[in-house]
Amino acid sequence: MSGHSKFANIKHKKEKNDAAKGKIFTIIGREIAVAVKEGGPDPSNNFKLATVIAKAKANNMPNDTIERGIKKAAGDVGNVNYEYITYEGYGPNGTAIIVDALTDNKNRTAANVRSAFTKGQGNVGTPGCVSFMFDRKGQIIIDREECEMAADDVMMTALDAGADDFAEEEDSFEVLTDPDSFEEVRKALEDAGIPMMSAEVTMIPQNYVDLTDESAVKNLQRILDLLDGDDDVQAVYHNWNEE
Repeated sequence: MSGHSKFANIKHKKEKNDAAKGKIFTIIGREIAVAVKEGGPDPSNNFKLATVIAKAKANNMPNDTIERGIKKAAGDVGNVNYEYITYEGYGPNGTAIIVDALTDNKNRTAANVRSAFTKGQGNVGTPGCVSFMFDRKGQIIIDREECEMAADDVMMTALDAGADDFAEEEDSFEVLTDPDSFEEVRKALEDAGIPMMSAEVTMIPQNYVDLTDESAVKNLQRILDLLDGDDDVQAVYHNWNEE
């Protein structure tokens, strides 16, 4: 991926190693529980659950683990008390950061997020202070090595299903959709046998910020690492142009 690719920098990926991959499964498990509570255990009638299942499959979560999570959540609906909360703020040199959390204790999560920003010389702002710099999009990443289909065929499959945009990188394809079209496009790619490296609705920065000062890079990295280490944090979006 090039340093300026639309998707290389979008999220500070949690899938860096096996331990982080284990956390991804924990995160997705919480999302399954909330989705089942809100819309029931049938993904054909629950768009949010279908989206979480797509994310789970893209992260190689075993089918039996997904099914167990759905069954457990369906039998435990009254005890699911997680809620979504989003924080927005600034890192060094005005970099924009959005933090999505799923928590059963908002006070704990707020304190941890604020601490992460402070330790990296950043600060938490008010709701809406940076989200206008991002676009909410469905995003599907396809590993070229895993995909046997030609790029043009992948593109046409995606566009015919309602995708907004298709981009090629050295080792990946990126498909962007309107959030409302995401599940339809993802399903079309799945039905066509196209393996997806990731598939989710995400926040894409409109512009990227370059950091040349070494201390600024270290401070921003510290914020991102601390947020990644927080069990309540589901996703972190930023507009740093990570080379």
